[in-house]
Amino acid sequence: MNVGHVLTVTRTDLRQLIGAKDFWLPMMVLGGLFFVLVPLVLLTTITRIGNVEIIAQISQTLEMLPAATEENIRGDSETGRAGYVLAVYLFGPVAVVVPLTIATAVGAASIVGERERGTGEFLAHSPADVRAIYLGKLIASLLPGYATTIVGFAIYSLIVNTVVGPEVGGWFFPTAEWWLLILWVLPPFLALALSLVLRLSARVKSTAAAQQASGLVSIPMIMIAYSQSTGAMFGAANFAVVVGAIAWALALLGLWRGMRAVSRSRLLGVADGI
Repeated sequence: MNVGHVLTVTRTDLRQLIGAKDFWLPMMVLGGLFFVLVPLVLLTTITRIGNVEIIAQISQTLEMLPAATEENIRGDSETGRAGYVLAVYLFGPVAVVVPLTIATAVGAASIVGERERGTGEFLAHSPADVRAIYLGKLIASLLPGYATTIVGFAIYSLIVNTVVGPEVGGWFFPTAEWWLLILWVLPPFLALALSLVLRLSARVKSTAAAQQASGLVSIPMIMIAYSQSTGAMFGAANFAVVVGAIAWALALLGLWRGMRAVSRSRLLGVADGI
């Protein structure tokens, strides 16, 4: 497999994606909603305005947590502790929806889109072998999603530290659990999701069908994000490490099997669908 061919496929797909304004506009709106608007409004409501009802509900929930977990929650006031819980344990997992949505949307149209644009035949007869094509398209789908994660969490961290930080004694986010989520857990799950989505894109006959099927792939990822947050909240310090290790193993298996699903006949559109 030629690395240069992989990079050529990646660059070609990214150039096409950059020029697709009809794709990026709704994705930017989605990212702004999850990473900026919702956290800013709710955290400001808690820490600045002081919504008594919400704070009381969160305080009651904190009383049910293990003592070791309560000790990790920062803040001397109910307002500060409520803001800390919302920032660390609620909004972080929700934000995973954005990079996953972007990555799967790109991947869903990756291969079947070549056939619909009439470029599948050119790609099928190019010097690149099917493994190089598959990996090139995987990287082109993975980069936008993970880049969104980096930018989005940077903005989200700034909002959290600016709004909640003064209530808990200074800047504190991202926490150790979320560094594990971003650097260890999220990448293999994005890769695993894309390995499945690219296989679907190679088999179905339209982009619409691939996008509908790829929607099911995002559900396990969302569940894992919330599970990681819940495990950390209840003191499972090694939970993210174990989940990440399993995810990496499954991702490597999915990528290996995914390469076998791409063939020149499917790029040409002459193979059967699912």
